[in-house]
Amino acid sequence: VKLRLFTPNCRFWRERPELWPFDDPYWAIYWPGGQALSRYLLDNPAVCRGKTVLDLGSGCGASAIAAKLSGAAHVVANDIDAVAAVATHMNSELNGLEPPVCLTNNMIGSPAEAFDLILLGDMFYDEALATSLHSWLDHCINTHNTQVLIGDPGRAQFEEHGIRRLLRLLAQFELPESVREENYGLTCSGVWCYRPEL
Repeated sequence: VKLRLFTPNCRFWRERPELWPFDDPYWAIYWPGGQALSRYLLDNPAVCRGKTVLDLGSGCGASAIAAKLSGAAHVVANDIDAVAAVATHMNSELNGLEPPVCLTNNMIGSPAEAFDLILLGDMFYDEALATSLHSWLDHCINTHNTQVLIGDPGRAQFEEHGIRRLLRLLAQFELPESVREENYGLTCSGVWCYRPEL
């Protein structure tokens, strides 16, 4: 997957934040949970082939792009930062793809739509958010039998949350050295299947 990202080569990498043209450019970073999800989908295209897929907290759009490359029938990328939609469009074009549908409303807590698969990369970074996600994902699963895949490198908020005992590890990937340095020494990132019946 080709992506336009915020790297040390970008002139804003060392600039004072007040000189940046955007607030908190989370959409310009390829987060380790998203990296694991993208790799897993590309290695296992049957997971999303022919399905309707939601990439929640889509950021740069990498997981949505991986889903499209793996043959998903319909992909929605959702991020509350409107610039993430622009980044997803640009990165889709970079990969020779029609961009997914991009939505910027907060879908967490909204009525569950009929997605076959929901992807969440690096979304368990805050306890309150993790708790609201847990409740909403349960609703999506109970209403539409949605499959949920979570990518996370083992952050404390993820490992210590109650949802963690309801997850089954599907794959684990070692992170490149540069990604380890940028993520406080975390060495691996996993892909988990959410199974609330466990």
